[in-house]
Amino acid sequence: MKRVKSNGMKYFILAIMVFMIGSCSDEKRSVNAPVAEKIPVDVGMHGDKRIDNYYWMNDYFKKGPRSEKVVEYLKAENNYTDTVLSDIRSLRDTLFNEMKARIKEKDQSVPVLDNGYYYYTRYEEGKQYAIHCRKKGGLDAPENILLDLNEMAESHPYYEAEGFKVSPDNKLLAFAVDTLSRRQYTIYIKNLETGEIYKDAMYPAAPAMEWANDNKTLFYTENNPETLLTEKIKRHFIGTDSKDDKTVYQEKDKSNYLYLGKLRSKKFIIINSAATMSSEIFYLDAGKPGNDFKTIQPRMKDVKYYVDEQDGKFLILTNLEAKNFRLMETPVDKTAVENWKEIIPHRSDVLLEKVHAFKDFYVLSERRDGLIKLKVHNIKSNEDHFVDFGEPSYAAEVGSNPEFNTSLLRFEYTSLTTPHSEFDYDMINHSRKLLKEQEVPGGYNKEEYITERLIATAEDGVKVPISIVYRKGFMKDGNAPLLLYGYGSYGYSTDAAFTTMRLSLLNRGFAFAIAHVRGGQEMGRSWYEDGKLMKKKNTFTDFIAAGEYLVKQKFTSSRHLYAYGGSAGGLLMGAVVNMKPALWNGVVAQVPFVDVVTTMLDETIPLTTNEFDEWGNPKNKDAYDYMKSYSPYDNVQHVEYPNLLVITGLHDSQVQYFEPAKWVAKMRELKKGDNLLLLETNMEYGHGGASGRFDYLNDIALLSAFFLKLERN
Repeated sequence: MKRVKSNGMKYFILAIMVFMIGSCSDEKRSVNAPVAEKIPVDVGMHGDKRIDNYYWMNDYFKKGPRSEKVVEYLKAENNYTDTVLSDIRSLRDTLFNEMKARIKEKDQSVPVLDNGYYYYTRYEEGKQYAIHCRKKGGLDAPENILLDLNEMAESHPYYEAEGFKVSPDNKLLAFAVDTLSRRQYTIYIKNLETGEIYKDAMYPAAPAMEWANDNKTLFYTENNPETLLTEKIKRHFIGTDSKDDKTVYQEKDKSNYLYLGKLRSKKFIIINSAATMSSEIFYLDAGKPGNDFKTIQPRMKDVKYYVDEQDGKFLILTNLEAKNFRLMETPVDKTAVENWKEIIPHRSDVLLEKVHAFKDFYVLSERRDGLIKLKVHNIKSNEDHFVDFGEPSYAAEVGSNPEFNTSLLRFEYTSLTTPHSEFDYDMINHSRKLLKEQEVPGGYNKEEYITERLIATAEDGVKVPISIVYRKGFMKDGNAPLLLYGYGSYGYSTDAAFTTMRLSLLNRGFAFAIAHVRGGQEMGRSWYEDGKLMKKKNTFTDFIAAGEYLVKQKFTSSRHLYAYGGSAGGLLMGAVVNMKPALWNGVVAQVPFVDVVTTMLDETIPLTTNEFDEWGNPKNKDAYDYMKSYSPYDNVQHVEYPNLLVITGLHDSQVQYFEPAKWVAKMRELKKGDNLLLLETNMEYGHGGASGRFDYLNDIALLSAFFLKLERN
């Protein structure tokens, strides 16, 4: 639950879809923007007087006396934004319909074989949500609908179901539901033979649960009701009251999150207690759910490790004396670090990201030169080979592979020009079979688009990769519009992925680029460590260097250069508009983390304690001073800012609504010029936006229409 819009490729694709911004000069400027009341509060420490005039805006979150006033203010900002942008409603509708038409409404995922059943999701025409199904034994068997989320979501403005764990005997389904978009879930259990949803309900929970092999014991993760921290792992017996569930593990360190899973061999259930820079893993024989979890290796300072199991051994991926990680193994009955044996040594030019164990193979996800490589190791022959992808910039990952005894590897692939594709890869004969490529209704020809890998030079001489895509005919004369996306936190690598939503702008002459800035992990673990804590400003200067490079190479100009980032990427946006306001014509900051010092001082806010290793703890003066030197809210200036659109959600659990609201209020107070400054608060959603597959298009269409309007003025 980091300040990232999502986990995995799916959520990155969503993040890069919602991307435009801008502002313009027109008759709408006569509308008066809301003016927030100023109530000075000193929020400083270490002898520093730090006045926050808008601290009162957190009262809705804190349930304070000004809660209603906060809601009234946010609604006033929404009305202002709606009025200012009223003249692009028609264009917005046009773009919405255009984007919606590129979504195959009647669609189905590639079936995945698991324990004798083929599982898949499908969508029906006009429906917002997935229908989760399975077939027994073969794809010609009758369909069994497990959950129809369209029916379940009725009467809910937001509805998300996650988890989906089927018991080993295939009779029970556990799943987690969030109806507020605050990532606080209730876990339910459904009998797949009778259709009954049991009275068992576990709340508050994370969408992480695992069945023991006895088919009646469910382990799940319980959240703290206030901070949302994953604090406990509990054991639930079918048919009992969740109030009686026993806590089998409790995390006392507020810097750690808990992750619950079952290894592919189905032999072990594991708990991973992980902070940003360290971890500790516990394991339990899945056939003996009444036993206690045992630790593999007690946590060590600045050491992370991950495990999978194969033939009585744990495969251990660790950064112990290996910055870019190395692969080790140890017997399951001798797990302490002194028994670990190295299989693959550390390499300075290759980052080991994941290990995936199968009966006769293991697959490594390696990152070299910023790109993912999938390396297959055959246990019997002791031979290695790589899966070839053949494009200069792309995104690839191991997909859903629940079967342990198989020679087929399911992997997913996409690039800036290649739609999302799923393959089965035969690890014995090295052949692949395309199972499905995302269909783009209305026609799409990847040959009409060009993608490049560029290199900018940061102010300290570091080379920063840039992935870019544009349509053939794009003129590099400095007059074309270009959108630059960035994130750069938590070691989250931003790979180049396809989205149909981007086509509306590419087809109108835009280029889209990703700056692979430090703070991510594209170029290895050092790339991450050089963009965090007391080196965080490298993230911002890298992004600025990428923008300046694209201007210098005449891909665009400052008149046509735009930037987008969300969550921690919204912090990036806030920092670069303070540091180089004239470089950008327009910027969108979505759910932006912009009041770094205040948030990191408040341990009642979700995420804060877990992220001291990412940002620092401002209770330490050095960290306080450094954070304050770049925090967007603390560095608002009396300058002419680019056109800005700031988006937040009232129920956001990761970046609270009051951070962007305060930031906008302070910029309104201090900024020069008449460029637009707009705040849009979704009063029903949280960090990830709308839940329906069409609803989120409204936001994308609005932003894209606004951006197009800016370009023509």
